[in-house]
Amino acid sequence: MMQSKVFTALACSALALGAAAYDGNQTAAAAQEGAAQTGPDYTAAVASPGRSEADVKLDASREPAAILAFMGLKTGDVVLDIFAGGGYYSEIMGAAVGPQGSVVAVNPPQFVSSDAAKAKWAGITNRQTGVSLVPSQLGDYSPEANSFDFAMMHLIYHDLYWESEKFKVPRMDPAAFLTKLYAGMKPGGIVAVVDHVGNAGDTRAVVEKTHRIDPATAKADFEKAGFVLEAESDMFVNPDDDLEKNVFDPSVRGKTNRFVMKFRKPA
Repeated sequence: MMQSKVFTALACSALALGAAAYDGNQTAAAAQEGAAQTGPDYTAAVASPGRSEADVKLDASREPAAILAFMGLKTGDVVLDIFAGGGYYSEIMGAAVGPQGSVVAVNPPQFVSSDAAKAKWAGITNRQTGVSLVPSQLGDYSPEANSFDFAMMHLIYHDLYWESEKFKVPRMDPAAFLTKLYAGMKPGGIVAVVDHVGNAGDTRAVVEKTHRIDPATAKADFEKAGFVLEAESDMFVNPDDDLEKNVFDPSVRGKTNRFVMKFRKPA
């Protein structure tokens, strides 16, 4: 009888310990899941101190917090900012991904060679130490295989169809570029594309005249490269935009009709 009571007590203790461990594991898992679901504070990233006054003025028309939330940028992501320009998105994404993440900003060297550009990028990389600038012609850039969680192409996809002797931009092959980008994205990686809506027709001619691109062309290019269109947003739809006008025309600049597409490399 005594042995039976001892065995019963031991069994109850084991069950209690097992239940406690199970509850602890469940709590930890729930906490991890909650943290993952919370993700970055995009608004706080946009409000990071030190950003240039000119960049801050662009926030109202670009809505970066809404864009990054829609695209699903995560804390700790390794990010590629393609043709990053003055680093508008590089700096915001650097703040959003946090110290566990990083941002590689690729820029054609002729666009970051002036003293003003160098000073601005020095400020960005000082404020966001996870951001690094890589000078490279887009057609020459080859990311390491399966190295990026997220890529941003903000108002620049059309530039793959652009060539300019004046600005030292050589003719590029968009299909070849997307093949390399596909290889560089991790399985499940996201490519965020925002660009100016252009008319259908000869893509290079449309880009040369207006710096716009037909959304159907961009979609077809990415899908041909193997990406899957996961979502689209109409947050920048503007039916009053004159698609025949160059995007730098003062009457439409900052107010163009833009498409927003979220592509994913299949896992």
